[in-house]
Amino acid sequence: MIAAGIREPKDPLRALDRVSMPELVREFVAFGIKEAQSCVFAGSFFALLFISTQFEVPGLARYDLILLGALLIQAVLLATGVESRDELKMIMAFHVIGFVLEFYKTQPAIGSWSYPEDGLTKVGTVPLYSGFMYSAIGSYMSQAWRRLDLRLTNYPNRAVTLVLCIAIYVNFFTNAFFYDIRYWLIAAVVVTFSRSRVYFTPMHRTFWMPIWVSFGLIAAFVWVAENISTFFGAWQYPDQALGWSVVDVSKLVSWSLLVILSFVLIAELKHVKAERTEKAET
Repeated sequence: MIAAGIREPKDPLRALDRVSMPELVREFVAFGIKEAQSCVFAGSFFALLFISTQFEVPGLARYDLILLGALLIQAVLLATGVESRDELKMIMAFHVIGFVLEFYKTQPAIGSWSYPEDGLTKVGTVPLYSGFMYSAIGSYMSQAWRRLDLRLTNYPNRAVTLVLCIAIYVNFFTNAFFYDIRYWLIAAVVVTFSRSRVYFTPMHRTFWMPIWVSFGLIAAFVWVAENISTFFGAWQYPDQALGWSVVDVSKLVSWSLLVILSFVLIAELKHVKAERTEKAET
């Protein structure tokens, strides 16, 4: 058990059969509202992708327009207090991690996906805005953690989760020319987090689910978002070169691993912050 939201909940879980239907509906609505609020950056980014397909700015490539729009969205969220400076630091960390992966995966020798349009802000084969797609996941997770007062129980040993995290990230790079161990990694995640629960409080009641289930649910959401993104031309898979098609469901496994990587990193950053705060107070 570690600090910063990774702790036993103070209030015991109340069984659902003790919750009246009107109360359950209110909690469900509150959950939906807070989830939507947590998606403010992701939703704004999707809107930006759509807008960029509707008109052209003379002298400005679409990829460059998307980058400028994403930076503006981020600045507004920070200025209005929707995102804190600490959350911005997390988001930028995800941006760097995602961009490095994008740069590798779009190399001609790999060709997992591509960005076929031109742009001044492309570095090699990938536009700079691509990192914001990973930032959107980090933004959602950090905001949902705060808004829903996420608390974890039976969290695995930190060293184990960090090693698992590294293995997941490395496999994204090596699976193109070496044996792909993604299914072994999924099995390792289920075993590692088998006893872990995530508690969340929409309004007054505290609910929980197995943490590995939450990984799968978030990955499904990201897969839907990926379909929206490719439909609006954010990037392109090889089988979409002649026209858009639904992204292969097998990508759910990749997104599940990315979600796990993101979750562990956020948990670790929260733990580091809690340690520094504790030292500063002593």
